[in-house]
Amino acid sequence: MKPAVEKVQAAISGHGLDRRVIELAVHARTSQQAADALGVTVGQIVKSLVFTANGRPLLVAASGANRVDERRLAELAGGQIRRADPATVKQATGYTIGGVPPIGLASQLAIYVDRDLLGYDLVYAAAGLPECVFPIAPQELVRATGGTIVDIKEAGSDPKGGPA
Repeated sequence: MKPAVEKVQAAISGHGLDRRVIELAVHARTSQQAADALGVTVGQIVKSLVFTANGRPLLVAASGANRVDERRLAELAGGQIRRADPATVKQATGYTIGGVPPIGLASQLAIYVDRDLLGYDLVYAAAGLPECVFPIAPQELVRATGGTIVDIKEAGSDPKGGPA
């Protein structure tokens, strides 16, 4: 197991979760690729997206079916929102884009959890590398991240499948 994945597995265990990292047969750099590899809907994939609010990094754990409403995020975070560049993502989370998990992060970040994820019994989040994910119940995700549940999807997103 590679160090990034070991770190995520340690974070999973550290939160008292009985979950294991799954190595996919393919690199899943998109939510759809991950969903296809797992045989689940794209809505069950947790996208860990890093933004900055007035320069401070934050993380949104969004349903793979949804686009994040950046105006709504700006209201929630109280600042001007920008997508974080790859260097900021790596510094804030300890991981590179494509494998950022919602837990086991390098720094304490404000975390917003997409309410639509709560509609599933089980969701899947990145586990340090594009080919690794881990299953987690949405309420476990909220507890483990300390995240705030929010309505964050852009109008026109469909929580069960993809953009409408």
